[in-house]
Order: sequence, then structure tokens, then C-alpha cells
Amino acid sequence: MRQWLQWVLSIIILVQIGCNSSKKITNTLGSITPKGQSTFQDIAQTTIFSDSNFAAAHVGISIYNPATQQYLYNYQGDKYFVPASNMKLFTCYAAMKNLGDSLVGLRYFNTKGDLEIQATGDPTFLHSDFKNQPVLDFLKIKPSFSLVANNWSDEPLGSGWAWNDYNDYYMAERSPFPIYGNTVKFQINKEQNTIEATPTYFNALLKSKQIINQNYLLDIKRDYGSNDFKIVPSKSRYKMTEVPFITDSYSTLLKLLADTLKPKLPLKMVTKTPFSFEASIIHSQPTDSLLKPMMHNSDNFFAEQTLLMVSNEKLGVMSDEQIIDTLLKTDFKGLPQKPHWVDGSGLSRYNLVTPQDVVWVLNKMKADFSWQRITTILPTGNEGTLNNYYKNLTGNIFAKTGTLSGQVALSGYLITKQSKTLVFSVLVNNHQTSATTIRRGVERFLTQVFEQY
Repeated sequence: MRQWLQWVLSIIILVQIGCNSSKKITNTLGSITPKGQSTFQDIAQTTIFSDSNFAAAHVGISIYNPATQQYLYNYQGDKYFVPASNMKLFTCYAAMKNLGDSLVGLRYFNTKGDLEIQATGDPTFLHSDFKNQPVLDFLKIKPSFSLVANNWSDEPLGSGWAWNDYNDYYMAERSPFPIYGNTVKFQINKEQNTIEATPTYFNALLKSKQIINQNYLLDIKRDYGSNDFKIVPSKSRYKMTEVPFITDSYSTLLKLLADTLKPKLPLKMVTKTPFSFEASIIHSQPTDSLLKPMMHNSDNFFAEQTLLMVSNEKLGVMSDEQIIDTLLKTDFKGLPQKPHWVDGSGLSRYNLVTPQDVVWVLNKMKADFSWQRITTILPTGNEGTLNNYYKNLTGNIFAKTGTLSGQVALSGYLITKQSKTLVFSVLVNNHQTSATTIRRGVERFLTQVFEQY
């Protein structure tokens, strides 16, 4: 009888030990918290999961404390989601790690008195956001040069991009030597009652510059297969339009360079390998002067060209496929789950990552670079793409948004009321409401996390 009682007591003790172990595991998910605090699950339940607008959506949330190196909360943190522009966090880290303090704007080499130049993918050349133009200043004093075309191995449009967005500014073509942001700006000249193009080269390709509709209810469209532009009727009053032009590899570039530089001799393009990496370099802009607008404005063109620049510096060739494969084997080899990564901007719906992947990249960024640099590059509350959001958390949240039709993402750093720095990623896919509604729900969740922790 006594042995039987000892056996029963042993079973009870083992069950209790198992329960305690379960509680410890649950605690890493935020279900057990200090007295007076709601659990992360409670906060998620009241701000997101009880909201009918999230009912149709797939949601993934990961919150990590880098000080303790523990996840505080995971809800489908290891599941794959379309990250939209949160993919730019991967590109941003790669650039911070591999592009140095200043962008390589051009490589050049003198062969028997002939100047040969090689493109580097730098998107700042003659871009209106960058007034200082060292590459332009260098080329202006040269009577002629040959463009060595041997390091481009990609396509103008990314894998999985929506083809019918070709006319929209956010889908400018990728190219080895971008110029004017690879877009044309069309503005109204009210005195002449005409539409004028910048760069002026494209004025000749606008079929009709005369404005017939005095209320300016018009728009500019480019033919899909050419650089022919036309004025079309619209319900909206026209202000200014940026329309991507067809780069045609180097063809359009040479025409624009000739129109801008007006060289004494014709510009030439040659294919030559190899091009010496011991060539002289013209630096164009501070690296972070590109990364800041890329992240604050979620600039797809800057992101795409940035990843291509990383590829050129590491591999000597511009190729998304090759540099992504290389990065996944080197800088990102410790990712919790292997992502399906296809472009630099997140425009593609083929991209698939987990919330834990994004947290890992953010945590690595925090470990490898100064906090001042990170918080300069990423927008805070009521700034950049966070404008009108997190107004009460300015200086306490630094994050990257992401938006595609049906997809909303936000990942970054949250400094809580108790001065704890948390790394978070919230990915929402397949919602059936407005992006604003989803963003507000995520905002309520993170604001509660800020207040409670």
C-alpha cells in the first residue's frame, strides 16, 4: 500500500514538473508577464484578432528582446508571408555592409589616351534629389569616352512585378547606368499652354504637347512597347507626372548623355572583358544619403539599384539572382528560415519571408551598426511612410512599412515606456479591407505594447 502511494505521488510530481516546464516555454511567448501587465497574446487579441477587419487575413507577429536574446511573442512567426517593402530591410542591410561610406558612381580607365568608363548601377546620376553631381562634372570635361558594357546581367523589370504598372513612377526600369531616375517628368507650362518634358530629349517623343482641355483634366501615358508618350483624358486635375521610360539597356542612356553633355565626338559603346577593378573611381554620394530616402519614402527604384550596386561591388556583375544567392550564403546565412527572395524592393509577390527572418535581419543590423545610423536611415513616428501614424511614439519607434494590394507589413524597433528596445515584425497578408484599416490595427497593437512594457 505504501509503495502504491509513493508511486502515485511520483506521478503527481512529474505532472507538476511538466506543467512548470510548459509555463516556462509559454513565458517566452509572452503569456506570463509581470504583475499588472497584459500578455502579448491579450494585447494581440484585443487589438487585432478580435477586429473583424483581420478575420480574412493571415497574420504573423514576432517580438524579440535583444537584451535577453529571447522571443517575447511569436504568432505564426515561422510561417511565410509576402513582405512587400519590408524586403527593403534586407537590401538596406546589404548596402550598409557592402557599399562603404560613399557610393561608387563610376569606374574609368585610360587606354592609350582613350577614356573608358564602366557603369556601377548608381541611381543618383542626374537624379533631381541630388544636386551635387561629381560624375556629371567629370564627364563634362571629357570630349568623348567609350562605355564598357560588360557587367550587366539582369532584366529591366523584376521577376513577379505587375506588368500593367509599367506607366507608374514607382516601377521605373532597372538599368546598369541610370539617368534622371529612369523617368520623365511632365509639367504644365501655363504661359504656353503646353506640356514640357524633363529631360528635354523626350519633348520630341510627346505626340501632342498642346493642351486642349483648359481644366487640365488629363494624364500622360507611354505606349507599352516604346518611348512614345501621349496626353489622355482624365477625371483628375493634372499637376505633374513621372513616367518611366524604356531604358533599352544602354541605348536610351547614350541618347540622353549625348543630349545632356553634347560631346565633341560621338559616344561609343564597347563590350570588353575583363574591366580592371583597379580602375580609378569617382564617388558620387554618401551611401546613407541614398539609403535614407529609400527607407523613408519606400523608393522602389533606389532599392532595386542599391541591390544591383551591392552585386557589382561584390561580384563584378549586376545580377539580382547572383547577389541574392551569395548574400544568403554569407551575410544572411543565419536566417531562421530560408526566404524566397527575388528582388531588392519588395515589388514582387514572389518574395516570401517569415516574421522571424525580418526580426533576425533587424537584430543583426542593430548589432553591426550604430544606433544613430540606423535611426537616421529608418523613419520614426509621423515621418516618411509613417506620416500620420505613431504620432505619440516619435523617437520611440523606427520602422519600415510595406504595402501591396491585400498585404500590409511593419517591422522595426520599439523603445517601450520602460525603456526596453524590442525588435518586432508584423506581417499581414490577404486582408479584404483597406490598407489604412489594417495599419491602424497594427498601430493599436504596438502602442499597447509600448504602454505595457
